[in-house]
Amino acid sequence: MNKKEGEPEPGMEVDGEDNDMREEDSDEDQTDSEDDSDDEKFEDKVYVPGEKIEEDEELAVDENAYILYQQCSLGPPCLSFDILHDQVKSNYPLTVTCVAGTQAAKVTANNIILFKMSNLNCVIPSRDDDSDDEEKVIPEKEKPVLKMAGIKHNGCVNRIKYNKIGEAHLAAAWAENGTVAIWNLNTIMARLDNPYSTEAFRDESPPLQAFTGHTSEGFALDWCKTEAGVLASGDCKKNIHVWRPTEGGEWSVSEQPYVSHTQSVEDIRWSPNEKNVMATCSVDKCIKVWDVRAPPDKACMLTKNNAHLSDVNVIDWNRSEPFILSGGDDGAVKVWDLRGFGPSSEPVANFQHHKGAVTGLEWHQEDSTVFASSGADDQIALWDLALERDSEETPDDDVTNKLPPQLLFIHQGLQDCKELHWHSKVPGLIVATSHTGFDIFKTISV
Repeated sequence: MNKKEGEPEPGMEVDGEDNDMREEDSDEDQTDSEDDSDDEKFEDKVYVPGEKIEEDEELAVDENAYILYQQCSLGPPCLSFDILHDQVKSNYPLTVTCVAGTQAAKVTANNIILFKMSNLNCVIPSRDDDSDDEEKVIPEKEKPVLKMAGIKHNGCVNRIKYNKIGEAHLAAAWAENGTVAIWNLNTIMARLDNPYSTEAFRDESPPLQAFTGHTSEGFALDWCKTEAGVLASGDCKKNIHVWRPTEGGEWSVSEQPYVSHTQSVEDIRWSPNEKNVMATCSVDKCIKVWDVRAPPDKACMLTKNNAHLSDVNVIDWNRSEPFILSGGDDGAVKVWDLRGFGPSSEPVANFQHHKGAVTGLEWHQEDSTVFASSGADDQIALWDLALERDSEETPDDDVTNKLPPQLLFIHQGLQDCKELHWHSKVPGLIVATSHTGFDIFKTISV
């Protein structure tokens, strides 16, 4: 696992020539001016995404903006993953464990991968006297370690979600062939935890249970946070099925689908506080809230039509406040107050920062005003709803005036970012996946 440079966020530096050279009459003053210009040749500037980068300018990571920043790749792209929050070493150097599903070009090469990143140390910023041409040498004992084990999976994994029930570590996975399956991760976890197992391992055991009742593939998937073992899966043909665990160690899946959307169900999120309530979003531009105690055709309680200008891709519940986040193909991130949610409701906040589709959203695990968003514009943005612009402290010509005052931080360096998750046991730590691999970072902002 190697750390590599990414593109910058506000606070990162842009190196550019300073042509504002002072002209002096005396030769001595001219010499002094030239000496001064050597120090001022490269001016540090804040780069705002979307701005033009001149030929003589270069983007550089401001390492002082990060407490931790690492990157890794598992080989094939993994466009969905989940964090095993209970499998962590939260003091530095950190250890973080995740499960991901691959999207390999060869169907038979796909896997569910359990991977552990250990020895994750804090960023050590370069000193001013360090040469830009010299690569920083990391001592062997401080290098991060990546270890992984896999389960053979038939085809690409569209979405994967982790859950622990008793002593069983489980992953629910949407497959591109239209099957939703639940897999037991205990065998590969034991392999991962064995300090003497160094060779790659691929388990070929079948899933605990597979459901083929969906009429197409899908992406919407979520475990209930308040009732053990309950799962919901939604497909591209607008159907949602609810899974409930039975005494025999299997799941009973609703035969009749929950239907109210008119197009593909893109995301499902169970309420963090009410076990029978879930929210969904869809290509039909709607956000819906359901009570699954009602018959499937009558379970939809609330609907917000035209919540976005186009597809609504992702949603997330706030854990302590009555708010839902939504992100769409229109690049907008919106905050909805559930106390007045319905057909005529308007968002309490609407951020138009992303220049591409919003692909990931998640509230901070502890701070109810902070959330993160990712987009097809290769950005991860950190937000704080509690912030307001202080016009007295910010000059009118400050480039950050172009940004929403609630925008804390922009992380770049990924290509086609898909999902992000906060780590509940390491406050402020984010793991994100993209076509270039995984980014693991903690900023000074959160």
